Amino acid sequence: MSPLAERMRPKNLEEYIGQKHLIGPGAVLREAIESKQMPSFILWGPPGVGKTSLAKLIASELKCEFFSISAINSGVKDIREIIEKAQERTIFNTSRPILFIDEIHRFSKSQQDSLLKAVEEGTVTLIGATTENPSFEVISALLSRCQVYILESLKKEELIQLIDTALQKDEVLSKKNIEIKEHEALLQISGGDARKLYNALELVTNKSGKENLIITNEIVKKICHNNMALYDKDGEQHYDIASAFIKSIRGSDPDAAVYWLARMIEGGEDVKFIARRVVISAAEDIGLANPNALLMAQTAFNSVHVLGMPEARIILSQAVIYLATSPKSNSAYLAIDNALSAVRKTGNLSVPLHLRNAPTELMKNLNYGKDYKYSHDFSDNFVAQDYLPEKIKAMKFYEPQNNPAEEKISQRMKELWDKG
Repeated sequence: MSPLAERMRPKNLEEYIGQKHLIGPGAVLREAIESKQMPSFILWGPPGVGKTSLAKLIASELKCEFFSISAINSGVKDIREIIEKAQERTIFNTSRPILFIDEIHRFSKSQQDSLLKAVEEGTVTLIGATTENPSFEVISALLSRCQVYILESLKKEELIQLIDTALQKDEVLSKKNIEIKEHEALLQISGGDARKLYNALELVTNKSGKENLIITNEIVKKICHNNMALYDKDGEQHYDIASAFIKSIRGSDPDAAVYWLARMIEGGEDVKFIARRVVISAAEDIGLANPNALLMAQTAFNSVHVLGMPEARIILSQAVIYLATSPKSNSAYLAIDNALSAVRKTGNLSVPLHLRNAPTELMKNLNYGKDYKYSHDFSDNFVAQDYLPEKIKAMKFYEPQNNPAEEKISQRMKELWDKG
């Protein structure tokens, strides 16, 4: 018998739970379905929120053929074969077939390139599914031909609704007398992932061996603790271990950082996902305390892309240890957030006249650029003048922190501006 998650896959839009912002009344995908004008698009969201189910339901609602492949085990040859079949079908059928590609972020550039013509000419309607930001993982040429729709983690009430529906309608569970006394442990295990929720519910009901079962948090924890996967790269631990990894780097603990790196690698985590987090950490947590950290992280990111596993593990280890042992500063991170906050509060303040560009005579006559002082004409290539709008000219966004590199920055800025 198929797993509970597969048995409970919705058969129509009315059974689909969640993502009301996309398929609720008047929502963008609902209107596209009703008008039968479906664009190619990419569904971006965490695991277990209904990307595959939604794609299948759209094909069913539009009464068009549905081709499905996974980027993990498919290549250019598979794509071309499906496109050829789609071309044959469209000769006799006005409905464009749907090509659903799960984990489209795992396709290489050449594999994504092979989709372009079919998408552009309308041979197929492409629906891609990804857990990664499409801006990073999907080539710009393909991205420009697709809409991007963001799916959200399922809310508490939606997860409870999934449980109740399974107990009432599933061919196995509905025959048992099951009462959910406490939901918290099941919801915690799910992490907003319907698939993990169903797996946990099925595990508890199977392991208990009882026809009359009252499910409590204690029972769920006892049964699931030793039976759920040690590392689920598509579930809650994916985010928990990534969080522990980043916090260990931030906390200057190279041993812990390498341990969590090893956990991710051993669990089959995408090394590009790890490398991206290393780049983010270098900018957010090390920052100006050691600017070379970002160069190291970017080099590691590029090398991982070129080499892949198993060599990528060595590159990542070197970069992670370097970051973990570097001095730390989040001053750049705080500076841009402070500046963004000021922009949102003060609105569209005018650029001071002396800082404005003056490419035409009219602009010069309006005093654009007048009295601007060219820094390189002065001693130390510096001259004091106002660079911020008048209303906020006294505001400070960047505050150097207490580390050798930024202490030098702080001293230099003080000497320049005090002299000015």
